[in-house]
Amino acid sequence: MHEAPPTPSGAPTTPAEPLQHGLKQRHLTMLGLGGVIGAGLFVGSGAGIAVAGPAIVVSYLIAGTLAMLVMRMLGEMSAAMPASGSFSVHAERALGRWAGFSVGWLYWFLLVVVLAVEATAAAQIAHGWVPAVEPWAWVLLFMVVFTAANLTAVKNFGEFEFWFASLKVGAIVVFLGLGVLAVLGWLPDTDPVGMTNLTGQGGFLPNGWGGVVSGVLTVVFAFGGLEVVTIAAAETDDPARAVGRAVRSAVVRILFFYVGSMLVIVTVLPWTAQQAGLSPYVKVLDTIGVPSAAQIMNIVVFVALLSALNANLYGSSRMVFSLAERGEAPRALLKVSGGSQGKAGGVPRRAVLASVAFGFVSVLLNLLWPDTVFLYMLNSVGAVLLFVWALIAASQLRLRARLEQAAPGALALRMWWFPYLTWLTLAGLFAVLVLMLTDDAARPQVLWSAGATALVLLVAVGRQWRERGNPAPADR
Repeated sequence: MHEAPPTPSGAPTTPAEPLQHGLKQRHLTMLGLGGVIGAGLFVGSGAGIAVAGPAIVVSYLIAGTLAMLVMRMLGEMSAAMPASGSFSVHAERALGRWAGFSVGWLYWFLLVVVLAVEATAAAQIAHGWVPAVEPWAWVLLFMVVFTAANLTAVKNFGEFEFWFASLKVGAIVVFLGLGVLAVLGWLPDTDPVGMTNLTGQGGFLPNGWGGVVSGVLTVVFAFGGLEVVTIAAAETDDPARAVGRAVRSAVVRILFFYVGSMLVIVTVLPWTAQQAGLSPYVKVLDTIGVPSAAQIMNIVVFVALLSALNANLYGSSRMVFSLAERGEAPRALLKVSGGSQGKAGGVPRRAVLASVAFGFVSVLLNLLWPDTVFLYMLNSVGAVLLFVWALIAASQLRLRARLEQAAPGALALRMWWFPYLTWLTLAGLFAVLVLMLTDDAARPQVLWSAGATALVLLVAVGRQWRERGNPAPADR
């Protein structure tokens, strides 16, 4: 049944979700902490160091602050109005059906395309360990295992993510501890490093502030994934309280993990010592004498990829389920296991299967035509995350004003310095998009993503015009 946007005379009401409330607070908290710690940090950060030098710390600080502000806004809305569709539901309530439809389908497409990258990368690592098994067989195994996990009780997804995230968070904490000891010269056969690597080799800003900006463009997308926390909150016993606690505990700690890691890396080693294609974490661990550092990081990256695959499959299934709830996706996807005959609800299995089916198509395209068809698909979602974040900020601007008038008590988690920081965040997102247009490598992503967004918006507007000419049934 489609829910109309709220009127200014009352606060938005959220109907009870027909899903299992099987996620615990520990699941959600660890999902928030580990959801964005992935291969983009462990491996991709090397590209950022190459363009920004030691100032990559500033790049991560800027990008992380932007992500933290978006997450705070999303947390505010999700605590007041928890829903499995999260920001898609919020966009519809704030801006209209076109916004909810567009952001929901764009985010779903983003997740199922990125899922193919993660499955393929994890398969390549596994193939290196067991060469007798072809990469396609590993991909098939991963997809089957995580599809099965997501078709069963939601607590299975929660347990998978809890332990995956625990390993990633543990790896970061150990790395930070070893790095600090190395900087102080407290490890065997090490001398205090001091500030030499931060000020030498061209100084802290070897490529100037232009390098910092290029670093931001390189690392900002590594913070994608936090949004799944607010989607998962709808399947906890107390969504409003759970999402508030998860957001509060996640945003600052994640910023600490990212910025702290980069500070350790560029302090222990000269930024010019980084090698293309080699994880800077491996380089640091090798330098301070950790045996089998490369294999250890391979295991951590492998777990990070599987964790992201699992989370993306979960997030995409819940998003398309929420779209179906609001009449924006086929109603056949509303089938929930155990939800008939008065039972409490269960798992949206058809939504899971629909998402994994497109995920399989993406994987096949990645395996068969990685440099043509799949590259175009990947470019078409390259900047979608920024569009999603911008709509989150725009939605928060309007819903916060409504909530303050109609139900101020629902604002258990508030955005700082509203509305000034919200406007500043929107300006920052616009600046990143403009800078991407001036960058030869990033420009195709913006243009293809803009094209994909325009196509979805065209469909959304066309649907609204058609429905105005053909009024929907009363139950919608």
